[in-house]
Amino acid sequence: MEYHNAVLLKETVEGLNISEDGIYIDVTFGGGGHSKEILKRLGEKGKLFAFDQDQDALVNTIDDDRFTLINENFRYLKRFLRFYGVTEVDGILADFGVSSHQFDVAERGFSTRFEADLDMRMNQENEFSAYHVINEYDEEKLRKVFWQYGELRQAPLMARAIVEARRSEPIKTSKQFKEILKRFLQHKKENKVLAQIYQAIRIEVNQEIEALKEFLLQVPEVLKKGARLSIISYHSLEDRLVKRFIRNGLFEGEPERDVFGNFEVPLKKVGNLIVPTFQEIKENNRARSAKLRIAEKT
Repeated sequence: MEYHNAVLLKETVEGLNISEDGIYIDVTFGGGGHSKEILKRLGEKGKLFAFDQDQDALVNTIDDDRFTLINENFRYLKRFLRFYGVTEVDGILADFGVSSHQFDVAERGFSTRFEADLDMRMNQENEFSAYHVINEYDEEKLRKVFWQYGELRQAPLMARAIVEARRSEPIKTSKQFKEILKRFLQHKKENKVLAQIYQAIRIEVNQEIEALKEFLLQVPEVLKKGARLSIISYHSLEDRLVKRFIRNGLFEGEPERDVFGNFEVPLKKVGNLIVPTFQEIKENNRARSAKLRIAEKT
């Protein structure tokens, strides 16, 4: 079984417009597919730094003097690059979402397919897991998680059902959890709704939206002028943030304009939105919701 098939491999790496002697960052190393492709295009003086907070990803490290794997969350991008004496880079690649490995290992708790403990931690050293969200959040906080991160219309009823069920005993496993929510899982839409529920909890457990925002704010500070960002997102919450930040340099509101109505932004988009081909989706179904946006430091 492959650890993870890199999505939009050629398009994402080509979007970086790689210089042989440049310094590049892959902030979501995973199985190393994108990193290997970058290294193919680098010369002897080129450098590639990769980030991944998942201990399991360390087995995929690449034996190459030009490569360094940093076992940390990409939200700490600047901090750890400074540790290696790097302040500016020629390109950054990000492929968000859950790796195939994380989905396929039952005990990680990411997949709706398996019976497992409620976990969903991308960094296994963190103590906070899906168990804590489900058993310790109050009804209002659960409702917000399901509504904001899962866009679930029945979020209030789901939150209430969970709070009522856990009064008798803790909810420890995916089997218990699904049983509590089964009345919300219409037969034809069961898999879709379950995926939305799991997505919401996973995002909360791993602080994915906060990490994405922190990362994006650092990107213009780290990229050299004319350097590129290639970024793949998998759901609308991420993609909206990425799109707005590239367009406005902000996540909310509008940028300040001068007297002529003009405003400056740190990035400019390169080309149009890129999505996988029918053939790629056929070969790797997990690519179906991928959206690639490319931007350049102004």
